[in-house]
Amino acid sequence: MQHNPRFLALVEQIRRQVQETDIHQIKRWMDEGRDFILIDVREESEWAKGHLPGAVYLGKGVIERDIETRYPDPNSELYLYCGGGFRSILAADALQKMGYGKVVSVDGGFRGWNEAGYPIEA
Repeated sequence: MQHNPRFLALVEQIRRQVQETDIHQIKRWMDEGRDFILIDVREESEWAKGHLPGAVYLGKGVIERDIETRYPDPNSELYLYCGGGFRSILAADALQKMGYGKVVSVDGGFRGWNEAGYPIEA
């Protein structure tokens, strides 16, 4: 997908303030049986076509509204992914502004996961 220049500039500005990991680290943790919260922030239609194993859905359009209900502890480790790693940066920034201190964006997102041949749930 070709992203617009202002969107990319916004993401790059925020990226410096957000911790990131990549899909390969997430896969290693899954393989090790590590317990962590993986949140898909894509659109509901994207989620319905497939998502990472064990992920929960909290779309970018509602995550700020619903995060406290699902995860009231602001010390919860939250790993957010989207299609490629851009929307998850924006969502992570918003959650940090809400007081969540352990929010990490997953670079590569669903596209990178799929391209790596990792398993997908439908």
